[in-house]
Amino acid sequence: MAAKQKILIVDDDQNIADLISLYLTKECFETMIVYDGESALKALDSFSPNLIILDLMLPGIDGYQVCRQVRAGSSTPIIMLSAKGEVFDKVLGLELGADDYMEKPFDTKELVARVKAVLRRFKPLPSTQEKSDIKCVEYPELVINQTNYSVMYRGKTVDMPPKELELLYFLAASPNHVFTREQLLDQIWGYEYIGDTRTVDVHIKRLREKIKDHANWRIATIWGIGYKFEVT
Repeated sequence: MAAKQKILIVDDDQNIADLISLYLTKECFETMIVYDGESALKALDSFSPNLIILDLMLPGIDGYQVCRQVRAGSSTPIIMLSAKGEVFDKVLGLELGADDYMEKPFDTKELVARVKAVLRRFKPLPSTQEKSDIKCVEYPELVINQTNYSVMYRGKTVDMPPKELELLYFLAASPNHVFTREQLLDQIWGYEYIGDTRTVDVHIKRLREKIKDHANWRIATIWGIGYKFEVT
């Protein structure tokens, strides 16, 4: 029997945390609940979650700080929860490395669906993976492997949250093809994702900070339309 996937729930509201845990447990996930940021960072090592559901308003270390510290050493997917629905708050969460963002109050079934969607996109390479099944593109000084979620740039591994890597792979797998922001939002986040195209811009900005333009390739902006992975 395959091991259950582990979900770390970080929320100082016990009722909300218990409700999330109940629904996830029914879907055969293993859950752990913590109520503050410090405990969440400790659980990252002791519990080794496959995904983190992270509330922003936490005592002590808030959710933004937790996300930043998690991303400093881990690509574990993060879904942020917050009563803050302003675009600024969503963009900040995404810039810090969150993979999805849901406003409170939220529908628990939708949250479970998003957990499953994020986990489907984040699948480490199985030891028995056939070489023909590996999704990998290579360019001078750049190797993007979506099968084991790794990026090698100038001989060094670059840490990326799942969404960043998926976006980079999708663009690089279709060189010189122009995609609109709406197409990228649909392809990477899914048609059910409720967001705006600024989400794409945020992730492109983060990619450019990590992957600089090369003499043979670059992530190009097509003004008024979207983006392409330009190869010369």
